Amino acid sequence: MRPHRKPGAAKAVAALAAGVLALSLTACGGDGDGGDSGDTGSDTSKATVQLPKLDGQKLEVAAVWTGPEQENFTKVLDEFEKRTGATVSFVPTGNNTSTFLGTKIEGGQPPDVAFLPQVGVLHQFAEKGWIKPLGSAAEEQLKKNFSKGWVDLGAYKGKQYGVYVKAANKSLVWYNTQAFEAAGITDPPGTWDEFVQTAQTLSDAGSPAVSIGGADGWTLTDWFENVYLSQAGPEKYDQLAKHEIKWTDPSVKEALTTLADLWGKDELIAGGRKGALGTEFPKSVVQTFSGDTPAAMVFEGDFVTANINADTKAKVGTDAKMFPFPAVGSDSPVVSAGDAAVALKDSKGAQALLTFLASTDAAEIWTAQGGVITPNNKMDMKSYKDGVTREIAKALLAAGDDFRFDMSDQAPAAFGGTQGIGEWKGLQDFLRDPKNVAGVQRKLEADAAKAYGNG
Repeated sequence: MRPHRKPGAAKAVAALAAGVLALSLTACGGDGDGGDSGDTGSDTSKATVQLPKLDGQKLEVAAVWTGPEQENFTKVLDEFEKRTGATVSFVPTGNNTSTFLGTKIEGGQPPDVAFLPQVGVLHQFAEKGWIKPLGSAAEEQLKKNFSKGWVDLGAYKGKQYGVYVKAANKSLVWYNTQAFEAAGITDPPGTWDEFVQTAQTLSDAGSPAVSIGGADGWTLTDWFENVYLSQAGPEKYDQLAKHEIKWTDPSVKEALTTLADLWGKDELIAGGRKGALGTEFPKSVVQTFSGDTPAAMVFEGDFVTANINADTKAKVGTDAKMFPFPAVGSDSPVVSAGDAAVALKDSKGAQALLTFLASTDAAEIWTAQGGVITPNNKMDMKSYKDGVTREIAKALLAAGDDFRFDMSDQAPAAFGGTQGIGEWKGLQDFLRDPKNVAGVQRKLEADAAKAYGNG
């Protein structure tokens, strides 16, 4: 289930975009209100949620995260272990989360808890009976700490299954301040035309303009969704997300043609199109903020900060700043995403972990590590590691339930969430040959019709 945009949503979106822009121009100069809190110590006297004793029990948690993101989440699991006596192991799923989990489930060895990055997968798993409804304690924490829109995203056919404890603002462009200064750019671009012109100016000044992690198809879907939402508008976005209109629709042609303004200019892309198709997301961030000739810009969500902090010497807010995804239509888009924690085993331990994850206790530990925001609206916002991430989180919460969730994450996994097929593959093909708009549209529509079952 996904929240619908209310009549006042355009103002909320504009306010969010304006807030993020103001942040990138002012507050990014440094974090003057808290800095690195980083406190992960166990202080059960301040606990806001009661957990059962689980001495001797072993739990397994599966999620897509690796590297810094995994290390940051492990701090949350460490606290859960201290409070309950359970032992929790973490298993990375790889990008094909639904395939990994489906194989585990059908083999009779599912993890206790898993994080699903796609709403469509949550619905599919619930339909198959692969995930268990939330227990009363977990649901109590969820409804106490999250808005209705985020609660509804984790429900299916009247039952609550998921807790969206991790969110993302996927409408941000991060830039290397030294590259902008060297090119004489003082103001970040606000429109798509200005963005492409900025990229050209950076390229002319000797910087690879835009770093693209094209080896991970999901990054390309994010490019498309931001362009499409801003250009075609929220109603069309909702229709395409549900496959109520076809991918051969003129609005899709217009969005792909717009993307080709950038993707079709090899000299504006770090390593060219071929290089981009061989670059995974973490590398796309690293090559923007390190090396002898760093790229000037990289598009992706707030979670970029985790890679900047862990894998480069750049300082968020000083060396690395950001601006809202440029407006293609009248407004800058706001695309959000998230990961829902679900129980794959009907056990006391799985429900206890979901209860903890839905609490402010877990949220404050996790956000203190950096590189993550949460829709938990009752947590202490001072817990955020840096002021930049804190303001991004505040802006997302300020939008309330007036947001658009990642389109590919709403689709069946076979179309919107699997490496090498569907939308991921189709947009990789388009990055490889941006002139083939009609051909890519036909292939996307054929794949969508098959996956949605309404072709």
